[in-house]
Amino acid sequence: MTLFFSLRSPAAYSSALSAKGFDFMRYSTALRSGTAALVLGLVALGASSVASLKAWADEPVVQEEESDIIKLSPVTPHRILVQDTAGTHAKDGRIYVVDADKGKLLGMVQAAYNGNVVQDPKGRAFYVAETVWSRGNRGDRLDLLPAYDPQTLTITNDEVLPGRALVTPKKNDLAISQDGGRVYVFSMVPTNAVHVVDTATHKVSQTVDLPGCALAYPWGNNGFTSICADGGLANVSLTDGKADVAHTKPFFDPEKDAVFEHSPTRRSDGKTWFISYSGLVYPTALSADSKVEAPWSIQEADGMKKAPAAEAPFAKTWRPGGWQLSALHYASGHLFVLMHEGTFWTHKKAGTEIWELDTATHKLVRRIPLPVPATMVGVTQDDKPLLFTNDNEGDLFIWDMKSGKQLHKMPHLGDDLYFTVALGE
Repeated sequence: MTLFFSLRSPAAYSSALSAKGFDFMRYSTALRSGTAALVLGLVALGASSVASLKAWADEPVVQEEESDIIKLSPVTPHRILVQDTAGTHAKDGRIYVVDADKGKLLGMVQAAYNGNVVQDPKGRAFYVAETVWSRGNRGDRLDLLPAYDPQTLTITNDEVLPGRALVTPKKNDLAISQDGGRVYVFSMVPTNAVHVVDTATHKVSQTVDLPGCALAYPWGNNGFTSICADGGLANVSLTDGKADVAHTKPFFDPEKDAVFEHSPTRRSDGKTWFISYSGLVYPTALSADSKVEAPWSIQEADGMKKAPAAEAPFAKTWRPGGWQLSALHYASGHLFVLMHEGTFWTHKKAGTEIWELDTATHKLVRRIPLPVPATMVGVTQDDKPLLFTNDNEGDLFIWDMKSGKQLHKMPHLGDDLYFTVALGE
């Protein structure tokens, strides 16, 4: 049975309903009352009409719809975060929550302009650094560090920051201590500095000025290291509300063979493997007194000649390149590096292979050919690890690390997938 509300005259409905056998006279009184005529069109005509009308009248009133929140299962080693910078419409940056075992998208949160994401080492929360303006693309600027509940994806705290770096998203723009007690936010407002956020109080506990240095490579619970323009490091120790900064001597030449700022760090002990544009790997123990070991060559690990640097810019060989071009599986000490064939200044070129390297022996374990070039490689930190790569269509590829077999492809997960974050990273 259908209800019609109309401003048309009752007479207009009279002839139409009579033609279908409707007893119009019985209801004419109701139809004549008021300017807005209430007309009942019955699906079943005749004797069943009255019964249908009574049944409709007895129907309970539908209650107002109420919203609720679906709760995701607890964080696992194979539930990852994927950062999408959405480069062609960068105000719409996003963080995807992905079940990597099933290749399934579980949810999404916004990351605004050039956002970054870091996850609590135990999966208790994740934090997104983002920037918005009061009038969309202009007006008052607001830098934020929202904390998200990983099961409901709701914001549990929305910290306002003094500033943050508005460059392209990099893992070391935003870092976290081993115990999850501190988040480090690299800023360039008004000069290079790192804001230290206490995750218990959700307040900036201190700001460490680091002129000429950038990013944050965390070690342990009470310190981080920044990389400096002269090729050295700035080590920051945090004790009793104070920050002690100590600089190392330069260990690379920024003009001839710079290191990638996307090099991986094992946060628990600060062990970092800085990778240079030519393919040198500098094993470094980060601390208040960081130690840099002699470098070894990725190419020599495969029995090739060491790649030349800026002194021979047109020499073509296998070289590291991409965006988040390397990842480290902490337990095995295996380093995964995107590699391509090119000249010296091709350090942003997507990789056509992943080279798996043993950081203890400095030997190549294997080369994994990719179906399409990738600018990103990621890895989970469990005993059944998964690898992740992307392509320029925004697809996410999920691999079994041990066999090198592709398990899933998630077509067009996003627009510009920059890096992944797994539990314990």
